[in-house]
Amino acid sequence: MIPRYTRPEMARVWSEENKFRKWLQVEVAVCEVLGEMGEIPREAVSQIKKKADFSIERIKEIEEITRHDVLAFTTAVAEKVGPESRFIHFGLTSTDVVDTAQALHIKEASDLIEKELLNFLSILKAQAFRYKHVPMIGRTHGIHAEAVTFGLKLAVWHSEMERNLHRFQRARANLEVGKISGPVGTFSHLPPQVEEKVCKRLGIAFALASTQTLQRDRHAEYLSTLAILGSTYDKIATEIRHLQRTEVQEASEAFRIGQKGSSSMPHKRNPITCEQISGLSRLLRSNALAAFENIPLWHERDISHSSIERIILPDSTTLAHYLTIQLTDVIQNLDVNEAQMESNLKLTKGLIFSGTLLLALTRKGVLRELAYEWVQRNAMRVWTEGEDFETLVLNDTDITTHLTPEEVRQIFNIQNQLKHIDEIFERVFGSS
Repeated sequence: MIPRYTRPEMARVWSEENKFRKWLQVEVAVCEVLGEMGEIPREAVSQIKKKADFSIERIKEIEEITRHDVLAFTTAVAEKVGPESRFIHFGLTSTDVVDTAQALHIKEASDLIEKELLNFLSILKAQAFRYKHVPMIGRTHGIHAEAVTFGLKLAVWHSEMERNLHRFQRARANLEVGKISGPVGTFSHLPPQVEEKVCKRLGIAFALASTQTLQRDRHAEYLSTLAILGSTYDKIATEIRHLQRTEVQEASEAFRIGQKGSSSMPHKRNPITCEQISGLSRLLRSNALAAFENIPLWHERDISHSSIERIILPDSTTLAHYLTIQLTDVIQNLDVNEAQMESNLKLTKGLIFSGTLLLALTRKGVLRELAYEWVQRNAMRVWTEGEDFETLVLNDTDITTHLTPEEVRQIFNIQNQLKHIDEIFERVFGSS
């Protein structure tokens, strides 16, 4: 069973109602600043704040005629306000409102995402410490290599997620920016101080320079950050999918009461949430590509970016929020099979200690190439004949000429490969 996305907050952020509310918030903020600066009557500002409202149905009726959404919006608001409405949209162009309001949408959406990122980090940390000293096989190229711990795997993910969090915080700051610089960015109708005061009132930054639009490198950075986040989720989900394979069975998604894995095979327990995460992360990456295509606009403005941003910004923020919640649930409820991890460590009959053996011989003065030859010839017998590696080593006179039986036994002690786990955790988590 895929956990349901039952959070309505993100849907509200990108609702049509909230879009127009944000537009109105910008329009009113401009009126307030202009009133404070003496550009428009304070009484008019008071009436605007009191009466300004809209009906979505009315906006749509007007847009059918005007074919312009902002004009339809301002007309609908004007009908509610009356004569003082002449000061609404005073000195503004459409993008002054739309881009500035979009920053408010991004701020709301980012708050929701960041809350879930912090929760995910706390779950990763808790699970990392829970499994800090649970040994399992590490794999390179899909083949058994040397021992790690499951906690270390989680600590690596935590460290990467901290980078994702910092990237996200930087990217959102660069997109939570407004602009009220007029038709081509020259402040031809309102001075720069209006932009600065309005943005401060709205709780966002202002662009140091703009055209009719904010420059779309900001959006590309933000969506690229979400794409990287999704790729991290894809990586974690892919790892869990591998660990859940029948031949591995070291960790798997929780299988809840009443859950079914297959319509035809009742025995199946499939990693469906992780597969969903892997699939949907591809959409985050493709949306980032679309954001890159939005950067080269014609001259001071065209609207080729506008239509696709109405898709990729809600979709990517919603997906990032959703996937964070989903993966948090997977990690928090992960079914970890410690006994199978221990069993899999022994599958290659001690071959995972070949590197330690090679180094021990080198330390004894054996040329590395010669030591490699001695270790490899015994290792190949394990592969082809199924012999025990430690037994073969103890019977190899070339090796035992340099290493005592006790030294060999110490080489085959798994704790030697894991002796720095505490130090790594100290690096990742600090003294906690």
